[in-house]
Formats: sequence, structure tokens, C-alpha cells
Amino acid sequence: MPERITLRVPPGQAPDEARIRHRLADALRLTPGALPPYRILRCSIDARRGRPCYELTVVLGAAAALPPPPPPLAPVPANAKPVLVVGAGPAGYFAALELIAHGLKPVILERGPDVTARRYAIAALYRAGSVNTDANYCFGEGGAGAYSDGKLYTRATKRGDVGKVLQRMVAHGADPRILIEAQPHIGSNRLPRIIAGIRRTILDNGGEVHFGRRVVGLVRHGGRVRGVMSAEGEKWLAEAVVLATGHSARDVYTWLSACGVRITAKPLAVGVRIEHPQSLIDQIQYRSPVRPAGLPPAVYRLKTRIDGRGVYSFCMCPGGHVIPAATAPGELVLNGMSMAGRNGPLANAGLVVEIGPTDLAAEAGDDPLALLRFQQRIEQAAYAAGGEGLRAPAQRMTDFVAGRPSTSLPSSSYRPGLVAWPVHTLLPAPVAGRLQAALTLFGRQMRGFLTEEALVLAVESRTSAPVCVLRDAETLMAPGFDGLYPCGEGAGHAGGIVSAAVDGQNVARRIVGFPGKV
Repeated sequence: MPERITLRVPPGQAPDEARIRHRLADALRLTPGALPPYRILRCSIDARRGRPCYELTVVLGAAAALPPPPPPLAPVPANAKPVLVVGAGPAGYFAALELIAHGLKPVILERGPDVTARRYAIAALYRAGSVNTDANYCFGEGGAGAYSDGKLYTRATKRGDVGKVLQRMVAHGADPRILIEAQPHIGSNRLPRIIAGIRRTILDNGGEVHFGRRVVGLVRHGGRVRGVMSAEGEKWLAEAVVLATGHSARDVYTWLSACGVRITAKPLAVGVRIEHPQSLIDQIQYRSPVRPAGLPPAVYRLKTRIDGRGVYSFCMCPGGHVIPAATAPGELVLNGMSMAGRNGPLANAGLVVEIGPTDLAAEAGDDPLALLRFQQRIEQAAYAAGGEGLRAPAQRMTDFVAGRPSTSLPSSSYRPGLVAWPVHTLLPAPVAGRLQAALTLFGRQMRGFLTEEALVLAVESRTSAPVCVLRDAETLMAPGFDGLYPCGEGAGHAGGIVSAAVDGQNVARRIVGFPGKV
């Protein structure tokens, strides 16, 4: 008998355990009562053959046993050694959980408010166009993912224990389906409760979480990092410092570089946000005038190479909304999000072009912050074009490709509003040209994708950190700064919720693994 088998199941039958059991029995030529133990390992949608269906990977026999869940945490001893964790995003919180599991006390410092209070700052952003530099879509408990969708898809399966991250999330209220879905997703309306639950677990087991603490410098003594200074004038001391500040912490990169921490410019990708009617994406992907019953809103992932640079879609949000993710006044950057039901009428995604340090060699020289400054400039240009209130420059997709202004715009989910603008002029010509060529190609591959019903909005520029904070491959500490552990997406060592959480776990285990250092 095989150890695993693939079943193709019509959409209306995928959630039905009894029907799946009969299909599995038929495939194995057994009666349902004679089936061995089995477990659905993975569930995806296959629409390539004209009849969309669920494709289930089922493991059988001994392989069907569930992996053991992470052991329950126990409160750390009263005399547990403290470790500072700077940042309450996925890297910081999962580092904290791992530290507790090994008997160390995490003390978390977060520049923004808790995940519930963040809603007030986000509301003010929409209502008045005012950006709170410490509380927005990027900063605050939960990090950049808390209110921008909660996508859990990752390719980082070889970097660490992805299953442990997902199991922790399920233990804190996530739908167990994330354990088997090919592209797991929680939703911006559900993720905050999970984040708050993780915080309660940290507190209940002896950790500390302090909000409104923006870290502005390191405390060093005897050749080792012994703590940090906050903007509030407080000195926080500990045995080690985990730096998990997120991909938008430009102020942190600046003072790290000034105090001698080794930083290099890291390739990033910039471009636009594109928005289509969700019904159109359903028609294209499912090859049907209407979405077949039992299937979710369709998604897409696009990639190609144009003139030696990758062009790809990023953070696709079916049934979602385009949101303003600026972290400083005078800048405009867009992101996307979906609620758990993904039931909005529009779909959006980033469409970006790879940019490397060599692309800016003439102006950058050896400046490790060159790509950060480039990122800032295009966000400032987008803000200037959109004007007050964080309105977004926008263009019909067909006009963007043709390089002409739009005289009218279709409806958009972007609540601050739009300004008709030749978006292609806001981006460097090589970036705009590659995007135009890629959209033309994607329009041929997906008939109907290149349409005047679609919008191009500026600008999408926060796909990842524009720097890498270097660390030793064995200890994961910053060279020359013993006790400082750069971590997660902000340090350039992860990309997305799950890979950042995995990196947090890895760093915590490395701290424990060097007892002479802690």
C-alpha cells in the first residue's frame, strides 16, 4: 500500500469527510471500513485542466500519525535570566515563546501600542491622513502583518520548524485548516485576537511586554551588548538583545550604522499595486463565467524576467482592500489586506521589479543605506502626486501600459481616495518599462487580465527590508557586537510572517545554545 496518495475532489465535496473517505476507499480498492489510518497532509486548488477541483495529498498508515504539538510552556523561574526582545512582531513574539520554553525570561519592548489600540491610529490615518510614526500599519504589536492579511504561505521550510509556528497559531485560535492549506491565510479581522492571545501566554509564563518603548541605542560594556536605551530615557539591561524591529524601521538602521554595526544594502523590489474586479480574476482562473460553487475567490501568482530583472506579483489579496502603509509624514506606500472571508468585490496585488545595489551604483557608492534612501524618494514622489489626505496616484492599467494619462478611473477599495496621475512617471524608467512589458505578457497569458477595468496605483515599495544587518553564521550575533542578535524581516533574514517567526525561534535557540554568552 502506498504511503501517500493524491485525490482530486470536486469543490462541493472537499469539506465532506464522508465523501473523501469513500473516494479514498475507491482509489485504494478497499471498503471504507477497511481503510488504514489516514490524514490529509495538504489541500490545494488545481484549475489547470478546465475543471477546477481540490487536490488532496493524503498520507496513510504510520505516516498518518499527527506530529506531536509543541509541549506546553511552563512559567520561567523567578531568577530566570532576562533577554531583551526589541519588537513585538512575529519574529519577536516567537523568539519570546522559544526563550520561555528554555527557561529564559523575555522582556519585549515595542515602539507602538498593543494590537487593539493600533486600530485608533489606523482610523486617524484614514480620517485625517495623519501618520503616527510609532503606530500605523507597520508599527505596533503584531508587526506589519497584523492588519495586512495574515498570509502564512512561506518557502522557508528548510530554515526551521514551520509546523511549530503554525501549531502555535492554532493553539491561540487560528483555524486548524492552516495546517493543511497550500496557501494558509488567517485574515486581518481574526489575526489580532491571535496576537493578543500570544501576548497573554508570554505574560502568564513570566515574560514582560512593554508598549510605547522606542529603542534608540545600544548599551555596551566590556565589549558586549548589555542592553538598550529607549527614547523615553530608560536604560534596559539584559543578558542578550534580540533585534526584531521589522522591515520599516529606518531610524533603527540609521543609528545601528552610526554605532558601527555592519549593515549592507540588500536587493529589494519596487513597483505598483494593481487592482481588478474579483469576478474577473475568478473568470480567468476558473475558466467559468461565474465562480464555481464551493471554491474560494481565485488567486494568482505571476512572475517573469524582463531585461535581466525579475518582475513578479506579491501579496495577492483576493476580495481585499488596498491600504496606506506609510510610516512617516510626506510619504505614501501601499499594501493590501483581506478579511478572513475574502468577500470584497475587488482583488489586489503588488507588482514589483527587482532592484539591486548595482542599479544605484553611480549614486550609492558604498552607502549601506542607499536602497533605503531610494525607497524613501519614490514614496515621497507618490505622496507629492497624490497630495494631502494620502490619496493615491492611479491610472487605468491599459493607460499605464500605453504610457498615457487616464481621464477617468474605475472604482477602488482604497478608502483615502485616488488622483488620476501618469503613474509610470513616478517610477524610474527601467522599473516602469519592465512593469509595462510584464503586464503585456501577463495579459497574453491570462486573457482579460490586461484591461481598462483594472487599476495601477502608486507605490508598492515595502516588499522587504532594504538592508541586511549582518550576523555570524554560527552564533547569529552581529560581528563585533556580542550579545546582539539581529532577527527577522527587519534585519534582512526573513520575508513574511512565518519565516520571521521561524527566524525568531532559531535565534532564541541559538541564545540558549551558547550558555557561556548568556
